[in-house]
Amino acid sequence: MMSREWHSLDQGTLATIQALQDGAPIRLSAIANALGVRVIATTLPSGISGEIRPDLDNAGQFVIKVNRNDSARRQRFTVAHEIGHYLLHRDQIGAGITDDVLYRSELSDRREAQANRMAADLLMPQQLVDEWLDRARTLKVDNVVGFLADKFNVSEAAMKIRLGIP
Repeated sequence: MMSREWHSLDQGTLATIQALQDGAPIRLSAIANALGVRVIATTLPSGISGEIRPDLDNAGQFVIKVNRNDSARRQRFTVAHEIGHYLLHRDQIGAGITDDVLYRSELSDRREAQANRMAADLLMPQQLVDEWLDRARTLKVDNVVGFLADKFNVSEAAMKIRLGIP
């Protein structure tokens, strides 16, 4: 099931994102580009996974920086998390939001949880997960969580949460 945050987005934004959620893994950079958000992999201080700030090179736009030293799957979740902040908290970004490795920032825990739920919706849309879950069953896959995590290029922990597995 998609989150309440997902359902709070306007129809135009939803249509833009859903048009790019046409296969696994989700083309996250295409979603960022479609939203007018630039993504840069760079070296960030130890313990910092990502940040979103106003783009000083493009007035009115934003730039996401992701720690290039993190694993590829962690970078993907970080970018999705920061896009979540952009979609849900754009008016609160101010000079920028920096998220540590536990996705904590100066924003409230509630807003960080909202950005995490939006990240899951972006990376693992329920309809596509359900389609691949059916394929996994048809193929009699032994490790369904691992299979789906590989298909969506997310961590097994993130996929377990999406599937509702404790």
